[in-house]
Amino acid sequence: MPSIERFDVGPRLSEIAIHNGTVYLAGQVPEDLTQDIGGQTAQVLGMVERLLVQAGSDKSRILMAQIFLKDIGEIGGMNTVWDQWIPAGHTPPRATVQAAMANPLYRIEIVVTAAQA
Repeated sequence: MPSIERFDVGPRLSEIAIHNGTVYLAGQVPEDLTQDIGGQTAQVLGMVERLLVQAGSDKSRILMAQIFLKDIGEIGGMNTVWDQWIPAGHTPPRATVQAAMANPLYRIEIVVTAAQA
């Protein structure tokens, strides 16, 4: 039976879990909450990218992305940053929904599943 590896394990969640060559990331949220949707999206995508590298993967190997927006009206600003970040020809299946956030200053949270390299 394949083992499960966990990284950045905390009392409530792990930032990364890897099982059978699949990388699961915890939901990533911005740190600088003063930024607009573009700034918060860029921060979160940077975090996703760093975690994927730590897990032996990269953004071209994303299998699925789930994006939660505080205000679905900001999808255009988020998409502008996403479209510049994701490699051409490697756009993954994706869902984007409006959701209540754990912190009202979060504009975005992203959950990613990827394949290891």
